Amino acid sequence: MSIDYVVVETSSGMIEAEIFKGLLEAQGVTVKLSQEAAASALGLGAGVGKIGEVDILVPKDEEANARQVLKDYYDGKFEEDA
Repeated sequence: MSIDYVVVETSSGMIEAEIFKGLLEAQGVTVKLSQEAAASALGLGAGVGKIGEVDILVPKDEEANARQVLKDYYDGKFEEDA
């Protein structure tokens, strides 16, 4: 059985993508990362424009949950009070 994946976020580099991946996985979301083949082969990351971008993909049936997690992240709901 094939799983359909959708892009829920695009990061500027692999480090940021790994952070999003960890956040989503901690909330029970399955995640795959997809980076331009040229950027991976050349070892490029953030700061090189679109060639360094990484797509964060999740199964279609987990999309709503993933988008809510990302919204909560951007809204600061994962920040601890200092």
